[in-house]
Amino acid sequence: NKKKLRMASSQLGNILGAQLANAVKIVEEQVDEELKRMETLDEDDIEVIRRKRIEDMKKAQSKRQDMITMGHGKYAEVADEREFFEATKKSNKVVCLFFTASSERSKIVDKHMERIAPKYIGTRFIKIDAERAKFLSTRLNIRVIPTIAVIVNQNTTDYIRGFDDLGGHDEFKTEVLEARLARSGVITLEKKQEVKKEKKIIRCGNDSDSAEDW
Repeated sequence: NKKKLRMASSQLGNILGAQLANAVKIVEEQVDEELKRMETLDEDDIEVIRRKRIEDMKKAQSKRQDMITMGHGKYAEVADEREFFEATKKSNKVVCLFFTASSERSKIVDKHMERIAPKYIGTRFIKIDAERAKFLSTRLNIRVIPTIAVIVNQNTTDYIRGFDDLGGHDEFKTEVLEARLARSGVITLEKKQEVKKEKKIIRCGNDSDSAEDW
């Protein structure tokens, strides 16, 4: 049996080695083709490519500036439901914190949102006082304060209610919230961020900040 296992392992290794060698060969051929193509380009072709890249950069910069004009790149409060709906109509991706003035945990989320918003220009970060937006809070079934709502293309696609998804305690890191938002698809992490698993703290007694029916 051991001999058969060694033979099977050897065969598998040979197969994987052949597959890897074939993959390397394909990549090398693609690189060779690209180099040959580049060698055949004349000055006019190079100028066309350069102009296209410049045009693409200008378009990207213009789009970025338009988003900043709409409020992207910063974390701001909207006064009422009207401003909330205006924000979600203008921006395809919105992260909104539902808070109350008396909620200490809402202030913790504020701190993290302030840090995150400038990093992800493609997403609008806002907050709204749930007590001043009763209709909206009822419509979106906001029962826990704080609640972060994720709105994509004017549809609410995800909720982060309280801190259960963020480690279950107040001392979670900003990167934990970033990773949770990335899982919802509303932001894309700029670089691979490894988030250590937070040790969940079980708190005894009632917590008025995260209780339902606020």
